[in-house]
Amino acid sequence: MDPFSEVPFIDDEGLTMKSTVPDRDPDAYIYTKFFMNHCCYDAIPTSSKLVIFDTTLQVKKAFFALVANGVRAAPLWDNKQQCFVGMLTITDFINILHRYYKSPMVQIYELEEHKIETWREVYLQYSVNSLISITPESSLFDAIYSLLKNKIHRLPVIDPESGNVLHILTHKRILKFLHIFGSMIPKPRFLQKRIQDVEIGTFKRIATVEDTATVYEALSVFVERRVSALPVVTEQGKVVALYSRFDVINLAAQKNYNNLNMTMREVIEGRSCCIEGVLKCYPHETLETIIDRIAEAEVHRLVLVDEQDMVRGIISLSDLLQALVLTPAGIDALFS
Repeated sequence: MDPFSEVPFIDDEGLTMKSTVPDRDPDAYIYTKFFMNHCCYDAIPTSSKLVIFDTTLQVKKAFFALVANGVRAAPLWDNKQQCFVGMLTITDFINILHRYYKSPMVQIYELEEHKIETWREVYLQYSVNSLISITPESSLFDAIYSLLKNKIHRLPVIDPESGNVLHILTHKRILKFLHIFGSMIPKPRFLQKRIQDVEIGTFKRIATVEDTATVYEALSVFVERRVSALPVVTEQGKVVALYSRFDVINLAAQKNYNNLNMTMREVIEGRSCCIEGVLKCYPHETLETIIDRIAEAEVHRLVLVDEQDMVRGIISLSDLLQALVLTPAGIDALFS
């Protein structure tokens, strides 16, 4: 066998190319090839819920609608342009709260009165936020690359002929697709490696929040560090909960978004049903065990802890997809 083999990758223009990299482990490309051989349409479920917002809708009503429908994001339709122009996500809710919150005594006018299009005008002054999408015929490999390179969690699948959004593709959906159909391909031997022996995850400068910190302080970390979840730790560093971006939307459900001075401890104790439990993993566990745990729990990450429940790292779906799918193809989308 040639010690070098051609493996596909995508350049900045989205074109599938070939790269020659050392072929040290024939198992390394199993998942890369699997996702290149399946298109986005394959991963669309037979039945799913899709909520679409007109940009003239009030921001407050839009977030209530996300809660009521149990979805985390919605494509935005601009009637004037007659096309989809972006996505409204929980990140928008966090940014609005973080930017405009003053105190429990002052109503957040911008959340109460702004229309989506007004918020986008404000936000786009500071951010290039054009709609990133993909076609049904594109490979799941392309989808993974787009999700990681653009550091987004939701990728609309848009029919190029009708212009309709067919589905919102996520890291979770892609992993679930692998979990369902992965039995059709050989199981790579590297799955038996222990997590402490592979460089998959974040182990330095881990973003956490103490249980005595306020919700507003947690929002500040979300905005500044651009992370999707925060391990809530005691003063000694022991993890007691996980506060994710999705948990923030419960502020809308509970109509508590005007009281961001609550401590994380109060949030955990008062609304334990709404706070994501801490799904952990340990350094001695295998990569296969960790992938199975994430897929079965349908979460985006696990907190790596030691025997004293001290946070030692975060292993996310982004980390796994980078390591299992893109790295073998010579692409570093996650850290580029």
